Amino acid sequence: MDNTSIYDTPEHELLRDQVARFLAREVEPHAHAWEEQGCVPREMLRRMGAAGLLGLMFEPEYGGGGADALTNLVFAEALSQSTFGGFIITVLVHTDMAGPHLHHAGNAQQKEKYLRRVTAGEMITAVGITEPGAGSDVAGIRTTARKDGDAWVLNGTKMFITNGVHADLYFVAAKSGPGKREVSMFIVEKGTPGFTVGRALKKSGWLSSDTAELVFDNVRIPAANLLGEEGKGFYSVMKNFQTERIALAAMAVGHCQQALRLTLDYVRQRQAFGGPLWDQQAIRQRLAMADAKTRAARQFMYHCAWRVTQGHDIVQDVSMLKALTGELANEVVSTCQQFHGGMGYMRETAVERLWRDARVLAIGGGATEVMLEEVAKRY
Repeated sequence: MDNTSIYDTPEHELLRDQVARFLAREVEPHAHAWEEQGCVPREMLRRMGAAGLLGLMFEPEYGGGGADALTNLVFAEALSQSTFGGFIITVLVHTDMAGPHLHHAGNAQQKEKYLRRVTAGEMITAVGITEPGAGSDVAGIRTTARKDGDAWVLNGTKMFITNGVHADLYFVAAKSGPGKREVSMFIVEKGTPGFTVGRALKKSGWLSSDTAELVFDNVRIPAANLLGEEGKGFYSVMKNFQTERIALAAMAVGHCQQALRLTLDYVRQRQAFGGPLWDQQAIRQRLAMADAKTRAARQFMYHCAWRVTQGHDIVQDVSMLKALTGELANEVVSTCQQFHGGMGYMRETAVERLWRDARVLAIGGGATEVMLEEVAKRY
């Protein structure tokens, strides 16, 4: 499958090769054990940090690569060639969903204190937005932040937080005033009194990703831990959703690419009805169409990232991309699993894992229905 893009540079190809070698050496042979353990070892993020793979868009003075959105997408897509979705999302939450809040809104003191360690993989990050009663509806969150002298006091609960169990640093959204969108972001360190990681949540997929409930019971943090402007957190979250949703699109496209690769190999070898399954016209045509849709989605994804580098407002495009790729991953991976027959339903096969892991891509980070409403209201 030819993945050449007009947006590619020689540096992009070097980055893809570096990530591919890392996956082959450090991830694919070992990640079955991580699925059983329910998390990615901390050492793995430290190794990625040492290799310069965490924080490509962060400032060079804090160990980052100073790269643009296209380069960051190349990394996310290359990482998403792993067949272990739990590993992929562990890293992408750190690099594209949590860490950017510090990169975009942190002041010099906050970055000096934390960002170098985040880029090095020494501190794992998570972002606390979703609650039992609020997800994509950020204005509906109920966790509160009350000013008390030279401190803020947080109360509330967060749910479905990726990296929630093992993170060291949490970027937490809380209502800081009476306005509907009067939300602020706060830096909360693990171990702060009153802050507890509740139950670790068991999921259908992403088994090597730790997911947790977070509880804030009169959590007192210094005023210096306000991240960005007071009352402007809603807009920070909305801005970062664009980075997050391009990363999730990359994950979806990666799942499609890997499922197609595995399935093309399988149907050429599997003998049935007097020959390889590849001889069946229906199978050839459905795989060809799945590949066509994947390639089209991939080019749209790269165009979105290019538009970010040009400074365009792409909320509609990125919402469309997230809806498209989340649904497409489920369609393509399900087709590929079907063509594996009974083996496609066995836990030992990569295509079964991709099938489980793909399901959440139409739910997390903005459900398809929410994304399509974001598209429609901008016509």
